[in-house]
Amino acid sequence: MNKALEGVTILDFSHLLQGPFATQLLADMGANVIKVERAGGGDMFRTMTFFAKWVGGSESPNFLAWNRNKRSIALNLKSRRVHEIIMEMAKSADVVVQNFRPGVLAKLGYGYDDFRAVNPRIIYCSGSGYGEAGPYVDRPGQDMLIQGLAGLSANTGRGDGPPIPAGAGLADQIGAMNMVYGILSALYYREKTGKGQKIEVNLLAGLIAHLGQEFVGVLNLGRDFVRPNSGIGHPGMQAPFGVYETRDGGHVSIAMSPFKTLYDTLGAPQLAVYDDLETLFRKRDEVWEKVNAETRRFDKDELLEKLLAADIWCAGVNDIRQASEDPQVRFMGMITSYEHPRAGTVRVAAPAIRMSETPPTIERPAPLVGQHGREILAEFGLSAEEIAALEAAGDMTVAEA
Repeated sequence: MNKALEGVTILDFSHLLQGPFATQLLADMGANVIKVERAGGGDMFRTMTFFAKWVGGSESPNFLAWNRNKRSIALNLKSRRVHEIIMEMAKSADVVVQNFRPGVLAKLGYGYDDFRAVNPRIIYCSGSGYGEAGPYVDRPGQDMLIQGLAGLSANTGRGDGPPIPAGAGLADQIGAMNMVYGILSALYYREKTGKGQKIEVNLLAGLIAHLGQEFVGVLNLGRDFVRPNSGIGHPGMQAPFGVYETRDGGHVSIAMSPFKTLYDTLGAPQLAVYDDLETLFRKRDEVWEKVNAETRRFDKDELLEKLLAADIWCAGVNDIRQASEDPQVRFMGMITSYEHPRAGTVRVAAPAIRMSETPPTIERPAPLVGQHGREILAEFGLSAEEIAALEAAGDMTVAEA
């Protein structure tokens, strides 16, 4: 099967979420991603989990989610011999990805200038929380912190409660997409010019860019967003845009639809008194309460059937398990699995993109720490004796499958 990025070799020094998700997306497209982990424990995400439980009794769901289709080599980056080996590998590599705090890798001799000295065509993608300079450069760039700084948390939740961060690592995941966007653009530019370059991506800038319409609204309309006390789905929107309760304990989202169509469908003509744009915004909490009282007369499936028949923009609200079983999700094949040497069968989200000639595939599970170190170094010309010497010196960790 053809692979869109076959022949592209990536030295991946990244850890946690942002960088690993980016390189997983590239690996799904066929890139040869060599995950360079620290000797011993490897990627910090290997130590983190949900529910205080481990997949297969030992493996992190966080790590398993973002590291398929890669090979791992676990090295002591402070070792002079390891530095020599990596720079030799860099001569035939295409891309370096890292998301350490600014300056950390450069101090160890793995900055952009170090790689460019041995390979002028190298593309070096650097991820961080706040960029590589400025008043926050030394602060931890964690996802929830970024959501708060960028304004997303303040836009989410009820007005009579605190700001609420999204229930997923959105800043990191958007940062990953920006890494991929930059790397693919740089690869195309290099095909035309032969020149590599440095790419800088940071979480705060990425999330602000993805809040583009919110910034344009506030900065140009002379108003600030104020969260409503009801279930209105966006602080800048009028009712009925929001989430509503149903009789059986479910919830339904209702988006942009003519208000008259909604109250006619619900059999609630008394709501006609609210039917103008200014009133729907000014009294949106009151309107939400009135509409919510009507939606609670129906079970979730019954309400959805009525609303969809009237061409009202709506959908059921799923939890994660319900989403995995949703008919459209199943039809798209968005839940798949791979076999892991320790965790067994791991159910995962499938690649989201479809391509007619070069479809992404899952061919490798997330690796064990340094699992592929010997084969990777052999591919780059090291002898069995040299590899054994690295292990004996403690400069390389190899976990056996």
